[in-house]
Amino acid sequence: MDVATALMSFSIAAALLTITPGLDTALVLRTAAVEGPRRAMLAGAGVVTGVLAWGLIAALGLGAVLAVSELAYRCLQLAGAAYLIWLGIGMLRGALRAREPGLPRVMAPSAPNWFLRGVMTNLLNPKVGVFYISFLPQFLPVGVPVVPFSVLLAGIHASMGLIFFAALTAATVPFQNALNGPRLPRLLDGITGSVLIGFALRLLTERRVG
Repeated sequence: MDVATALMSFSIAAALLTITPGLDTALVLRTAAVEGPRRAMLAGAGVVTGVLAWGLIAALGLGAVLAVSELAYRCLQLAGAAYLIWLGIGMLRGALRAREPGLPRVMAPSAPNWFLRGVMTNLLNPKVGVFYISFLPQFLPVGVPVVPFSVLLAGIHASMGLIFFAALTAATVPFQNALNGPRLPRLLDGITGSVLIGFALRLLTERRVG
């Protein structure tokens, strides 16, 4: 496989991964709908920063620890599940909290927190780490510098993710008037909080493959 073929093949695979609905998509879409485009893009920027970090970790070989160490994998798995449950419970509490007339629609944390939440949601998912360890080497041509080329591939994936999140965020703009009402944001919080907790429970019950 030459460099051009590797880049083309990886780009196709990364595009398919990007548009596949998952935890990151749910987080960004909920944030766009309930808290607005700016915070949604902060969350999306955090997610793609996590992608870049995993790409670098995998390129340096540090991520291989997850593939061979049951203890390391389990610790990250527990931390990730606990974080998702905490985030999900916070959203469920927001969904159940009655909104008084004249108050803002969401008592949300400060904007920078959404960037950190995006980063942590990605970094604390051991499945992402193991996936990158097994996925990236398939697109490394013989003779290329491993670390720079791996980071380049991760950058392509991250760029696609950012474009996709921007499109998701833009899609919510025409519905902002409806989203300003008291019921729909609470419904979205309830759904997304339940999804996050569901992901956490599934993460806890999954076993490391290999």
